[in-house]
Amino acid sequence: MSTPDSRQLEDDRVDQVDPVARRQRSTKANLPVEQVDVVVAPPAPYLALVRSTLDSKLGVSAQNVYAAKSGAFTGETSPLFLQDLDVHWTLTGHSERRQYFRESSEYVAEKTKFALDQGLSVIACIGESLIERETGATNTVLASQLEPLAAALTPADWARVVLAYEPVWAIGTGKVATPAQAQDAHKYIRAWLAKHVSPAVAQATRVIYGGSSWHRTWA
Repeated sequence: MSTPDSRQLEDDRVDQVDPVARRQRSTKANLPVEQVDVVVAPPAPYLALVRSTLDSKLGVSAQNVYAAKSGAFTGETSPLFLQDLDVHWTLTGHSERRQYFRESSEYVAEKTKFALDQGLSVIACIGESLIERETGATNTVLASQLEPLAAALTPADWARVVLAYEPVWAIGTGKVATPAQAQDAHKYIRAWLAKHVSPAVAQATRVIYGGSSWHRTWA
């Protein structure tokens, strides 16, 4: 006999491996399927394979993109290359790009704007480190990462931007943000957008959680 806990664990396992099942479960939460985008972001060498394998209703995203259509930029990926592969999403600003490749928030904003101008949709990542959280600097860090985006993007651009709150301290560390921590960050992001961009953009822009999670994260 299945208990509520065992059914929850099974649902969690299914959601992790089957995005279609996750879409189906969204209808149980009264979210119309047409309002839910499921997007996967494999490493660049596998983009074509993943795109050709997945159902067309599922989106595929690059993990990074370069801010140029063409040129002598060995190893970089142009938005035009992604479009040739029928890949219509890209990440920008992932914490590992910021940390290991020294990508500034200004450069992240530049790449975001360029990708949008080339017709891509963007998942722009923002978030604080453990030290920044422990010292109470979370909102200051989020604001510093949002400011260049707001300066670079037009109000219309935001319709194709998803903001991923990605607390660096909750990525591959075994630490998981509580629902309250994630919701507080999301609330601040929307309040910041309402004040510095517009209330309409704040209300319409999708804000998601991009850190580690388990089934109680959203309990």
